[in-house]
Amino acid sequence: MSFKQPGLLERQQAAAKAKKATLEKFQAKAADPALAERLTTRAARAADRRVIKDIRDAEKAEKKARDAEGARQAEREAALAAERASAEKAEREREQEAERKSARDARYAARKSRSKRR
Repeated sequence: MSFKQPGLLERQQAAAKAKKATLEKFQAKAADPALAERLTTRAARAADRRVIKDIRDAEKAEKKARDAEGARQAEREAALAAERASAEKAEREREQEAERKSARDARYAARKSRSKRR
């Protein structure tokens, strides 16, 4: 049995025709004005999206900076409140100590006056 097989030259010619047909197909698509319009539209939309993304990123950075400033302000206020509270506590302790001292002095004076009366 023998099979009819294409020769080398025929195979090369068939491959060249296939390459040429594929190339013509892509060239036809590239020359299509609708494709050029779609690509232009796509590029314009991509540029719009990029601008919107840049604006959104700038807003996020600005919000982050505002939040950080708010956190620093809250931290300063908390530190001032803690300082005020510790100062008030120290003042109350001094007042209580003074009251205890005066009560102690009064008891001492009362004891002294009782011992002198006898």
